[in-house]
Order: sequence, then structure tokens, then C-alpha cells
Amino acid sequence: MQPLLSIENLSVDFITDQQTTHAVKNISLQVARGEILAIVGESGSGKSVTSLSILQLLPKPPAKFSNGKIIFKDNDVELDLIRANPNQIREIRGSKIAMIFQEPMTSLNPVMRCGNQVMEALLIHKMLSSAEAKQQTIEWFEKVKLPQPEKIFNRYPHELSGGQKQRVMIAMAMCCRPSLLICDEPTTALDVTVQKTILQLIKELQQQQNMGVIFITHDLGVVAEIADRVAIMYKGEIVEQNTAQQIFNHPQNPYTKALIACRPAMHPKDEPLPTVNDFLETGGGQRSEVGGRKSEIRSQRSEVGSWKLEVGDEKSGYRNSDVKRQTSEASLVKVENLVVQFPGKTNLLGKPKTYFTAVDHVSFEIFKGETLGLVGESGCGKTTLGRTLLGLIEPASGKIIYNNSDITKLTNTQLKALRKDVQLIFQDPYSSLNPRLTIGDAIAEPMRIAGIEKNNPDRKKKVAVLLEQVSLSPNMMNRYPHEFSGGQRQRIVIARALSLAPGFIVCDESVSALDVSVQAQVLNLLNDLKRELGLTMLFISHDLSVVRYMCDRIMVMNKGKIIETGPADEVYHRPQNAYTKQLIEAIPNLTPTLSTKGGEGGMGSAQP
Repeated sequence: MQPLLSIENLSVDFITDQQTTHAVKNISLQVARGEILAIVGESGSGKSVTSLSILQLLPKPPAKFSNGKIIFKDNDVELDLIRANPNQIREIRGSKIAMIFQEPMTSLNPVMRCGNQVMEALLIHKMLSSAEAKQQTIEWFEKVKLPQPEKIFNRYPHELSGGQKQRVMIAMAMCCRPSLLICDEPTTALDVTVQKTILQLIKELQQQQNMGVIFITHDLGVVAEIADRVAIMYKGEIVEQNTAQQIFNHPQNPYTKALIACRPAMHPKDEPLPTVNDFLETGGGQRSEVGGRKSEIRSQRSEVGSWKLEVGDEKSGYRNSDVKRQTSEASLVKVENLVVQFPGKTNLLGKPKTYFTAVDHVSFEIFKGETLGLVGESGCGKTTLGRTLLGLIEPASGKIIYNNSDITKLTNTQLKALRKDVQLIFQDPYSSLNPRLTIGDAIAEPMRIAGIEKNNPDRKKKVAVLLEQVSLSPNMMNRYPHEFSGGQRQRIVIARALSLAPGFIVCDESVSALDVSVQAQVLNLLNDLKRELGLTMLFISHDLSVVRYMCDRIMVMNKGKIIETGPADEVYHRPQNAYTKQLIEAIPNLTPTLSTKGGEGGMGSAQP
């Protein structure tokens, strides 16, 4: 079959005054019409650099194409995109090759209505009248299954949900009927149900248009749902390339094996998740301890000033059957008929006429030492509930009992004192860290405000211990957030949350956008910290496989209400509510997809 796009020995460097970074190293790829090629790898592997190179979207300088060709062949067009002039590239972008970017909110123009943004592509490339472009835009909004397309046409991006914004991006990319579609992490951090819908939509449109698709992701579960062929990238190189069937059934490279094995769905609670290093150190075979190994954390005792930290235990994680033994019978948090509302439409005097109920008469308990999982789709009220428990949002009614005190009735002074004992780990560590503060200052800041330790040298010593506790070097404390990877920044945020020695922590989607191996490292860290420090946690996520691995019990939330609660394994494997079943069915599963593609059988241990 004639390739639609051929990448031949491509090398991309980024040259600055300080150094030269070899981002992509001599890679070769092909994608044909009607084929979906998945490029898989972790952040920094070169996936996005490769995709941006195709459309010549890399700034030059600092980017430099030191070697290779990118040949695009479509009907009467045959062009080396690297050597094409700007006019040729402009004609191809959007009309022949289109791209769906990872984050639709930053890719869509916030001051343009969604319909006008899609119309713009049609007016430029198809030479239509405004009326014709508007009609086709509304038709595409219907094709991507947006509700009330005429109303969506006149809305701004901030008025849409994450899944709806992503559908607008798909409509924008597809409206000119391109020959090649590039999808750069189009489902990262989306709810599993929205993700499944987006994947089905891309697959349907690809088959209708007979397009070639390059699908970039770090999630092999997503790849199993959609790809025909797979290329695995690691540190700028393609380390393995084959059919999806062969990649999942017979992976050859240690890195490929690591990506498959790191998924939480494949491991019981008391088993630390393997990481990429576990495989690379042994050339592809896990260490004998991985799969049934004990925690490698050394027993140690760190003491700085009056602050002591106990580390070490023979177990790493919890079993549902051990909940009552491992947690206190006393509840640390007790919620009774909690209601949280936000004002809607207002009258002429600015007083609300209607209210939106985000949390609707919710009641539950969290026992000391327990990790309670809270799952549900975006907009169900998870984050609002978590922030209300911490006193960051004022409820309309109900009680929140923390350590036998109703925090809804505390004065500001009492609430400030409570802040020492309750902490929040945010979803996006980069936006929750001050870019102008070194990480040492960021971790020390809560201690300074709370009056912990007498002086800065003592606080600096404590910061060093905290960094060691989250597996970072104390020598890093003078660096700024932008100098760290996503996984390292998440560890920094965890260290900051631990700086006040809290008794209760809310983790709000704290691993949802991390690479699978980095996610494994952070989940292992959180499990170790739970055990070592006796933490009580509310773990908020839309990923049921992660919640099952991390939590003792699971609560499922839908439209502001708790619709199902139970032991984690019970809810995951034997859900009672139809909505819970829908969430679980939407989780990407490697085994059935392969069997339907004519594979050589299931993966066995890969099935959750």
C-alpha cells in the first residue's frame, strides 16, 4: 500500500546558548490511508516533537532539522514538508493534514465563539460563503455528537465541558476532510466515558473519510482500543514498531513491557507497582521481587528538631479484608446531609433567583487510617465535595465533623488552626506551585505561616528530610518548578502537603495526567506514606482502576449524589449501580480488543 506519509531518518535538535538537546534521533515511520498508527511513549520521548515537525509548527530557532525527510503523498501532491516553503505549508495545514491538540482550552481562542473558529477553517480552505460555512459547521457539530449544535455554535470555549471542547477541536480538524489526522493526546485527563466516546468518534470518522491517523498517547490501554500499528518511542528513538496485536501479545523491548506492566489494573493492592527502571535494569525481565516483592524502602528514622518521621514496614498497601484491622473504628471525618449550592441567574439587584446544587444531601464517614476513593465524571461534584471538606467552600447546609468538631461552625481563627491538620494535593502541580519560588521556599512557606520551627535554618533542615521522604535530593531545593518533570513536581506538591504533618489529605485527581510509569512511582509513594505516617485520605479520581488499587472503600458520585459505596474490590468487580457499571465498562481493556482484531488470543495477566 502506498504510504500517505513517510518519515525517513528524522532527527530534530533544540539548540540554545547553553546546550544542544537531541529530541528526536533518526526515526523512520510510515502511515497509509485508512490506517491508524499509534505513537506511544512517556513525556519527553519525542512524540509531540515528531507530530509538530510534520506540520512545521516548531519554532526555528531553537529547533533544527539536522537530518531526514517527511514526505507527504496525496493524489497529485508529493512534498517534503521539511523543505516546503511557507505558502505550501499553509495550503496543507488544515486542508490536507489536520491536528487535534492535547489541551482544547489552550488551543481554542477564548474570545471567539466556537462556531466561528470552525467556520474560519472552512472560509480559508474551501472558499465557501459565510452562510454555507455556518451550515457545514453546524452539520459537523452534529457529526461529533455535540448537544444542541445551534447553541454550541454561539458559545465561547469556557462555557463548554472538557469533552465538548474536545469535540469542537475534532470538528475543526475534520471539517475540511483532511487526508491525514494527527491526534496529540486527545483524551488525556478526560473521564473514561468521555474518552471512550471520543475514541469511537475518531474511529468512525476515520473509516468514513478513509483517513490516515497518527494517534499520540502514553496510554497503551487507549492504543488497544483504536490502533492498527504501534510505534514505541523512548528518549527520542523508536525502540519497537509492530502491529497492535504483536505489541500487546509479544512485546520485545523492555520499555514496551514496562509500559504494559505499570498499569494499576494488573496488580493487587499489596503489590508495589513496577516502574520502567525495574525492566530496563534487567533488560526486559522484572526483578524477582516485582510481582510479589516486598517494599524496598529501608527502615530508618529521621529527626529534625522536634519533628520525627518513622519509615519502614514489611507491607506496602492495603487489602479490603484488612480495612477494619488497619483503620481505627473511630471516624476522623463524618459528613451528614451536606448540600453545596452555587448561585445561578440573578435579578436586577444582583440577588440569585436560582441555584445549582453541586453536592446534594451527601452523607458518609472516613475512618482513621483509611483511604476512601471518590469517583465520577467531570461535573459530578467530586472536587466541590473535597474542597468543602477542607473548609475552602462554604456549604448551604449539613454538617462536616472532623475530629469531633463541626468545621462548618468554626470561626476564622479556629479554621486557620484546622489548616495545619488538613491538606490538599492538587491535580496540576505546575499551576499550584509559585514559579518565582524555589521548591525549598515553596515547601517551607506553609511551615513559616503556621509558625513551625523557630528559624529558617531549622525549616530548611526539615525541607531536606521531606524531599528525601518523597525520593528527591535535598540538593534540589534551590531549583525552580520549571526545572522539574511532571512526576517530580507532583512529588514536590506531596512534600509540601506533608510539611505540616497533616492527619487528613485530599488528593484531587493527583495522578490523572501523569505518564503510566510516573503514575506508578507516585502511587507507590502515596501507598508508602499512608503506611508510614498513618495518613487518612480522600482519593478523588475518574479512573476506577487507580482507585481500586489505592483505596479501601469506593464511593461513586453522579450529579451531586453518592449512588454506590462499598469495599474497593467489591465495587470494582461486582458493581450494583448501572452508572458504576457504565464507568467500569468504559475502562480500556487490552484483551477483548485484540481478540476482535484477529489476534492470537488474550494477554492473560494483562486483563484486570
